[in-house]
Amino acid sequence: MSGAAPTPVVDVAERRRVRRSRPETEAILERAIAGQRMTPDEALLLFEEGTLTDLALAADAVRRRLHPDPIVTYIVDRNVNYTNICTARCSFCAFYREPGDPEGYLHDQETLFAKIEETLALGGTGILMQGGHHPDLAIGWYEDLLRAFVARFPSLHIHAFSPSEIQHISRVSRLSIEQTLRRLQAAGLHSIPGGGGEILVDEVRRAISPLKTMSDDWLGVMETAHAIGLPTTATMMFGHVESYADRVTHFEKIRGLQDRSRARGAIGFTAFISWTYKAEHTALGGREATSAEYLRTQALSRLYFDNIPNIQSSWVTQGKEIGQVALRFGANDMGSIMIEENVVKAAGAHGCTTRAEMERLIREAGFAPRQRDTLYRLVEEPAPSPSR
Repeated sequence: MSGAAPTPVVDVAERRRVRRSRPETEAILERAIAGQRMTPDEALLLFEEGTLTDLALAADAVRRRLHPDPIVTYIVDRNVNYTNICTARCSFCAFYREPGDPEGYLHDQETLFAKIEETLALGGTGILMQGGHHPDLAIGWYEDLLRAFVARFPSLHIHAFSPSEIQHISRVSRLSIEQTLRRLQAAGLHSIPGGGGEILVDEVRRAISPLKTMSDDWLGVMETAHAIGLPTTATMMFGHVESYADRVTHFEKIRGLQDRSRARGAIGFTAFISWTYKAEHTALGGREATSAEYLRTQALSRLYFDNIPNIQSSWVTQGKEIGQVALRFGANDMGSIMIEENVVKAAGAHGCTTRAEMERLIREAGFAPRQRDTLYRLVEEPAPSPSR
C-alpha cells in the first residue's frame, strides 16, 4: 500500500518492558493476543486494573492478527433521520421532539431523495437511516419509502431502522418481529444498524430509557434479523450511569448472540461501534467520559469480541485526533465521513468531514485509507486518468 507507514510490531518482550500491569492482567492480555477467548471476569479485571498502555498494545496486536494489511477503512454515507418525532422520551437524547412539538418533523420522499442524490454524487454507496418512534407510522409507510428508494436508486445500500424502531413498527402494525422484518426486507431493507443498544442491562435501561426496548427485545430483533439473512452492526453508548460490570455484561450478550448466529451460518454482526454519552441539552445531564475512558473501552471491545471482525473508531463524539489514536487501540475502521448527522449533534457533538480529510487522518496515523461499503467490502478505486 503506497503512502502507508508499516505497522509497528510489538513483541512480548517489548510489551513486558513497558508493562505497568501486574502479572495476572499481563497473562490475560497475552492469552487474548494469542486468540484465546476472554471471560467476563477477566474483562472486568482489565477494566479495573489494566493500564492504558497495556490495553493499547494488546488490542493493536489483536487488530493486526485479524487485519494484517496496514489498511484502515471508511465509508462515504450519511445519517438520514427521517423524523425526530418520538414517544420514547429517552433521558440521554437531545434530538427527539414530542408529537405536536412545532420543532418536530417528518421528511417527505422528495426531501429524502435529495439527500440520497447528494450522497451518491459524493461517491457514497449507501445510507444509514434512523428516526424516532413516530406514533402514526405503520409498516405501510416504511414499505412505500423503501420501494421508492429501490426504484429510484437501485444500487443504494439501505442500512436502516434500529431494533427499537423495528419493535415500535411491529407494535403499531400489530405484527410479529419476524413478520415486520420480512416485510421490510422484501421492500428493500439490506441491513440493520445497532442503534438503541445503549447498555444491554435492564436496570440501566430503566434508568435512562424506560419506555424503549429492553435488553432481550433488542437482542431478539437482532437474532431474528440474522436468521432471515439481514446483517447488522452492534453498538454501545456508555459513560452515563452504567458500571464496568454493566459494560462487560453488554459485551457478553452481544458475543453470545454472535456465537449463535454464526453457528447457524449467518453473517450476524459485521462490526462493533462504541461511543461516549454526550450530556449537553439532555434531561439526564451529568459528566461525560474522558478520552482515556473511551480508549480503554474500545481496546477491551477488540480484545473481547473474538467473533466480530471489525471495530470502528468513534471520532464523532471524541474528536478527530482521538479517532486517530483509537486506530492504535484496536480499531480497523474510521466509520463515516458523516455528510449529515443530527442525533449526537443535538447533544453537543459536531462532527462532519470530507473524503480528503478522512484519508489524510488515516495516513497520518500510519495506515493506508480505503473506502468500503456498509458490509465492509472494499470499494474499487477508480482507474487513473490517462496522461495528457
